[in-house]
This record gives sequence, structure tokens and C-alpha cells, in this order.
Amino acid sequence: MDNCYKCHTEIKLGAHDKITRSDECPNCYADLRCCKMCSFYDTSAYNDCKEPSADRIIDKEKKNFCDYFVFGNKTSKATEKSDLLSKANSLFK
Repeated sequence: MDNCYKCHTEIKLGAHDKITRSDECPNCYADLRCCKMCSFYDTSAYNDCKEPSADRIIDKEKKNFCDYFVFGNKTSKATEKSDLLSKANSLFK
């Protein structure tokens, strides 16, 4: 499960569900098959993408045809990591 990059609504997918180019967030209607929702998206990387073979995409929030798209944004992973860290720290208080 990941969160929408725009409104942070949780996006629930089954094990075999795939994100298509027409899929949108059920809450804010942001495109889900876009750079900001890809696990390769990284603002510190060249062209904001850690996949070296990917074509350059100008608008990171619009749906695209990237062949390397893998659903999973870092926002939810970073949030999850900080939540786990705060829970671990609370054990030692």
C-alpha cells in the first residue's frame, strides 16, 4: 500500500493489481501512473529518476508511458520509516 503523492490518501492494491495509465486517486483524481508515484522517482538523481535507461519526463505529475514504471512512492515509505523509528524510540523512554 502506498499513498497518493498529492493528497496522501492510501492507495490499496491487491497482489496482482496493476496501475494503468488511466488510473487516478479516488480522492483527488491525481494521475497514479506518473513519476511521483514510481519507486524510481528520486529528486537527487539525474532527471529525477534512478532508472538510468528511462526517457526524460518533463511533467512528473502527469500520466506517462514510461516502460520502467513501478508503483510505489517514497512518501509512504519515508512516513512508515519515521513511524517505526518513533515507535522504537518510545520504547526507551
